Amino acid sequence: MTNVDVHQHLWTDSFVAALRARAEPPFLDGWTLHTAGEPPYEVPRADHDVARRCELAAADGLGRALVSLSAPLGVEWLPSGQARPLLDAYHEDAAALPAPFGAWAAACVRDIDADVTAGVLDRGFAGLQLPANALADAAGYARCAPLLDLLEVRGLPLFVHPGPAAGASPGPGWWPAMVPYVQQMHAAWFAFRAFGRPRHPRLRVCFALLAGLAPLHGERFAARGGAEGRAEVDPDVFVETSSYGPRAVEAVVRVLGTDVLVQGSDRPYAEPPQSPGFGLGGAAAYAFRIANPRRLLTGEA
Repeated sequence: MTNVDVHQHLWTDSFVAALRARAEPPFLDGWTLHTAGEPPYEVPRADHDVARRCELAAADGLGRALVSLSAPLGVEWLPSGQARPLLDAYHEDAAALPAPFGAWAAACVRDIDADVTAGVLDRGFAGLQLPANALADAAGYARCAPLLDLLEVRGLPLFVHPGPAAGASPGPGWWPAMVPYVQQMHAAWFAFRAFGRPRHPRLRVCFALLAGLAPLHGERFAARGGAEGRAEVDPDVFVETSSYGPRAVEAVVRVLGTDVLVQGSDRPYAEPPQSPGFGLGGAAAYAFRIANPRRLLTGEA
C-alpha cells in the first residue's frame, strides 16, 4: 500500500540551468522567474532542494510523489528547437530523482512528435502531462491525438495541468491562478467530454485542481446539454485536489463520488491538507490516498 501525491513540482539543477540560459520568457534571472503572462516571481530556492523535499515527502507519509513540468511556464508551447533543451533537462533529472519521487513526462504541443515522447516514456515516466489550454477544444484534441493515442496504446494516464496565462488581463499577483488557470481547467473538462472521450475511449485522465470545479456545473449542463448533459460519472476520469480544501472537495464528492478523487498537493505552491484525506473517513480516505491513485496510474483496482 502506497500513499500517493500525483501533483508536485521540483526544479532540478539541469532545468534551472536551462532556464537561466534563455534571454526570453520563460527564463530565470538568478532566482527571479520571468514568464510571458505573469509578473516576475521570486522563486524560493529552498523549495527546490531535493534533500529537503524528500524530508517533506517522508513527513507527509508519501510512498510516491509525482513531479511534473510547471506548465504555466509555457515550455510546451515553444517551437521545438527552443522547447527541446528545456524538456531534455527536465526529463534527464526527473528520471533520476530519488525515492519517493516519480515524474510525469512532458511534450511540445506546438510541434507534436509522438516518437520523441515515446522515447521519453520508455524511461519509466508515470504518464504524460499536457497543458489544459492545449486541450480546450476540438482542434486541440485533434492536434494532440498522436500523443493521446500513444498513451492509450501503452495504458498510461494523461495529467491535465493549467498552461500559461499569456494574454491574461492585468491584475494582482494571484489573478492568473484564480482566473486563467481555473478557466482553462473548466474548458478542458468539458472539451474532454465532448471531443476527447469519443476519440480516446480507453484513456485514463486526471484533471488538476478539481478541474476548476467544472464538475459542479453538472446541473447547468443537464439543463443546457440535452441528452449529452445526462449525469454520468466516467470511472477513468479523475480529479486531484491541489489548492482546494474540505468545502470544495465535499461539493465535488457529492457530484462525482469518492472513486475518482485523488490526492494532489501542488507542492511547493500549495501545502497538502492539514487533515489527511480532507476528513474523508475509512474507505473513502483509503481510496483518496491509495486505491484511486493506483487505479489512475496502473488501471488496476
